[in-house]
Amino acid sequence: MNASTPADAHARYALNPMYLFRWEETQDAHVLLYPEGIVKLNRTAGEIIGLCDGQETVASIITTLQQRYPGNDQRVAESIRTSLEVFRAKGWIRRQA
Repeated sequence: MNASTPADAHARYALNPMYLFRWEETQDAHVLLYPEGIVKLNRTAGEIIGLCDGQETVASIITTLQQRYPGNDQRVAESIRTSLEVFRAKGWIRRQA
């Protein structure tokens, strides 16, 4: 993978400003709100996006979630990288300079 992909360990991502990330009690889930609607996130997606604050690197996000979910570190890391790629492709997150 090249340096522009989310799998770059030093990359930093933040929520696209057109989305609002929050816990929605009525949905019992984290959601992304945007002018045209709402995206209900599963627990994993909510945890990953919650760590995309523009400060955390991909490596630190992976480390944090590996600590929360001990076991198969490689599987957790691959799942996070794949999720970040999907979130970026959907426009939910942006790479920070």
